[in-house]
Amino acid sequence: MTDGPQPGQSITFRKTMTVAEQGFFTGISGNLGSLYVDRRAAQAQGLPDMAVFELAAGALFSTALARLAGPGWRIESISFRFARALTLGETLAATATIAASSSTLGFSLSGEVNGEQVIEGEARMAPVTADV
Repeated sequence: MTDGPQPGQSITFRKTMTVAEQGFFTGISGNLGSLYVDRRAAQAQGLPDMAVFELAAGALFSTALARLAGPGWRIESISFRFARALTLGETLAATATIAASSSTLGFSLSGEVNGEQVIEGEARMAPVTADV
């Protein structure tokens, strides 16, 4: 049996994005862009509801990464490409798959809503060290 995360392993974390979470993220980020905080402005742009903050959606991947890597790992780098705007009420399935394992862990990221891939990306996790 091998210890630790291995290439090919994956985990998916699903979450429906809500108005309450949007409000929390607005407070954390300070972003008051109308697309994210004004339903009428978002609908005027053709969206059915307010857009989900991209970084809030991306944060769901941090849960998948942490659960897959286990304790002792931290995000070293992460990048996303969004195919379209996500809107409140949509459920995002954030999947992280280990692509490479050495002194760091490389991941491929895929986000789906109702079977449609809406996010793709990459991440690298590094061991936590006490060197500060």
